[in-house]
Amino acid sequence: MLERTLVTIAETETIEEAFRRLNANMLGILFAQDASGRIVGAVTDGDIRRRMLTGITIQDRVASCINRNFVWAPIGGPREQILKLLDQRVHVVPILDGEGQLVDVFSRELFNLSEESEVFARARSPVRISFSGGGTDLTHYFVANDGGAVISATIKMYAHATLRRRSDPSIRIYSHDFRRTVEADNLAELGTGGDLALIKSVVRLIKPTYGFELEVSADFPVGSGLGGSAVVSSAIIGCFNEFRGDQWDRHEIAEMAFQAERLMLNIPGGWQDQYATVFGGFNHMEFFSDQNTIVPLRLDPNIIAELEESLVLCYAGSGRDSGAIHRDQKAQHETSDAVAAAAKQKEVTRDIRRHLLRGQLLECGRLIDEAWHAKRKLSSKISSEAIDAIYDFAKQHGAVGGKLLGAGGGGYFLFFVRPFERYQLIAALEQQGHRCSRIMFEENGLRTWKSRVPARLA
Repeated sequence: MLERTLVTIAETETIEEAFRRLNANMLGILFAQDASGRIVGAVTDGDIRRRMLTGITIQDRVASCINRNFVWAPIGGPREQILKLLDQRVHVVPILDGEGQLVDVFSRELFNLSEESEVFARARSPVRISFSGGGTDLTHYFVANDGGAVISATIKMYAHATLRRRSDPSIRIYSHDFRRTVEADNLAELGTGGDLALIKSVVRLIKPTYGFELEVSADFPVGSGLGGSAVVSSAIIGCFNEFRGDQWDRHEIAEMAFQAERLMLNIPGGWQDQYATVFGGFNHMEFFSDQNTIVPLRLDPNIIAELEESLVLCYAGSGRDSGAIHRDQKAQHETSDAVAAAAKQKEVTRDIRRHLLRGQLLECGRLIDEAWHAKRKLSSKISSEAIDAIYDFAKQHGAVGGKLLGAGGGGYFLFFVRPFERYQLIAALEQQGHRCSRIMFEENGLRTWKSRVPARLA
């Protein structure tokens, strides 16, 4: 902005002083102020010369030359409004605050850009439902048994993260779901265990060189069986990725989420959750000792719509410990029952992929039933009498097949139901006190973007 004294003048000043300031600012205009500093009009070189033709002198006051019907714009107004004024009416536009005080001056050549706004990074990562193959994505299994295979799809239920960089090294992390806050003076003081251990693990893996504020929330309960911990981790990594010049790709983000949870925190589990949430959509995944392959399934939109109408989510309650279940699976994986059950899981996964692509959804429902019975044999902790009772009840009231999502022990059931029997099933389950909901598939995986609080125009 030009020096204020070069663009303003008191209405009590002389015309001689007005000429001096007009010569100095090179704009050809001044803005006249009253005794309180409020802008009351504009004075141009032409205005003064026309008045001097009537007999006034350079010692007369500026007030005699003021155009009080002048063009101006309010502070914080749209930039386009000022550009339109400059495009058709005037060469200079003063910006006034609510008290009529001058804040800035814009011209066709002098247009101050707003100061750089504060930038936030945001991320949203979807949960997944798995149709078959859970347990074969555990490293100890697929390394010893010539690979594992899983089919899963992401749905419109998310973990959300927001990240703001600080100018100092201090850290503040808040989880809306746990209602917990963790604060530290710097990364070295953040620690490892205790509250929000997973989030701390992700941050320690990333090693940011700046302080930050991070908030995390989720649309799903803890222990849902929807891959929630991987979803939260991926959203956090996605936020930090927004501030990188050399950004991590989707494979790297999924592998970082796996490392933070499985290796750094030593929580047993498979690989599918991290890839599912980052890649999004329907995927057939294969896991081998040397590589993981993620193959998107291109389903007809009508097949996806019909599948949405054929599936019901039913919450069976929390209280599960996925790590304990996976540890028990590892202990049992060489027993004959577990080996046969895992082989059956892989076989069913291949069959479900074929029927999904062809839109043969009733067959998929029956195969999901087979997959659940096979999965139950991987560990005695996967199911329980209460869980079996819910499943049997659903089968009696219209479900063709279903499975408990995630490691087992609690969380969400996924049920497949024939047309005209969906609401009968939902009503029966809700009468038993179980919360049911629809499924809407999400074709996108992890989404990240920057957001800003717009600075005022001046």
